[in-house]
Amino acid sequence: MSRIMVPQNFTSKTADAVVIGGGIVGTATAFWLSRTGMKVILVEKRNGLSSLTTAASAECFRTQFTEKSMAEIALPSVEMFENFKDVVELLDIDIHLRQKGYLFVTDDENQVPDLEKAIQTYQTLGIPGSELMKGSDLHDRFPFLAPNVLAGTFNNRDGWLSTHETTYGFAKGAKKVDFFMKTKVTGIQKDNQGISSIETDRGIISTRLVVNCAGPYAGIIGKMAGLDMPLTTVRRQKAYVRTSSPLVPVDAPFTVDLKNHSYWRPEAGGVLCAWVDPDEPESPPADELPTDWDFAAESIYRASRLNPFFETISDDLKAEDIDVSAGMYVYTPDDKPVIGPCDEIKGLHLNCGYWCGVMMSPAAGKRVADIATGIMDNKDNLLRYSRFKEGDFEKGDTFLK
Repeated sequence: MSRIMVPQNFTSKTADAVVIGGGIVGTATAFWLSRTGMKVILVEKRNGLSSLTTAASAECFRTQFTEKSMAEIALPSVEMFENFKDVVELLDIDIHLRQKGYLFVTDDENQVPDLEKAIQTYQTLGIPGSELMKGSDLHDRFPFLAPNVLAGTFNNRDGWLSTHETTYGFAKGAKKVDFFMKTKVTGIQKDNQGISSIETDRGIISTRLVVNCAGPYAGIIGKMAGLDMPLTTVRRQKAYVRTSSPLVPVDAPFTVDLKNHSYWRPEAGGVLCAWVDPDEPESPPADELPTDWDFAAESIYRASRLNPFFETISDDLKAEDIDVSAGMYVYTPDDKPVIGPCDEIKGLHLNCGYWCGVMMSPAAGKRVADIATGIMDNKDNLLRYSRFKEGDFEKGDTFLK
């Protein structure tokens, strides 16, 4: 039986594994480690699970990745979302799965070959269901698009869900996990055998296995263990627009304009929209992030380029109809996460470096457990940390990172 609690101060505790970070990635990791029979403690410095980067996400998932290393995690993650009740063995759980698809579109004829190449790559990687759509086929299916849209790729297995319910579903389905809230890691101790314990502001936890799932704080946690990881943290914003306009296509997919990096999807009572600013500077990890006063207006303007209904609904919007929030993406040199053990420090495992943590969390957590228990050899893990030292990495062509 697992417990979510704020622990009393303690002198010492022991665990087979300690997971640092209570977002969806950390909670899924604790879930899978517990299913191997390990006694697991997860430590989270905030008041609850899924309360920082996970809560600030667009809550989406997709299969459309052009890199084998990413597809190997994304596809089984979608399958786990689809069968979540069976995965966590909880019949009463509802993660509000909405498989409305991901639609990447362009009006630039120079980008059409990129879409065609992506579809070929998806097929090569064994990603089922992706379609290349053009002309009347595209506009008949998605009539909300502007007439000048030339082509798009679509997969109806993609979509979104409730990250809160999914995270707590992993927590409720875990076996023998203590989820310690309001517990901050202050140090990591080592001996001649590797990791020996972690220090927290509530006490010391002895363990030989630590998994760094600390999201934007993963670099700081790594340094506590003597590891300087090549991680970059960048602010990302999103806007929620309340509207009851009948012009909003409530069954639309998550729609991405490849030309100007904007995206949107329907949300209960309105729409969620945003854009990825390629010039957003690196910023240090923080719990409270500022938002730009003009972000919502810029997002709506960009989204309206290929989704003209935004122009009409924006005429009636008031300031109180708009909420803007911000979270952090974490990037590695190849824009892919790091999963698995750190060769330099025995007992330190990683599951961090995500801009796509929500969509990869189920299978990534399972991979950590599989490697830790010897089911998978880390040399077969394309997202191993040692790839940077080995020079075995390159940025891929996946859309919208």
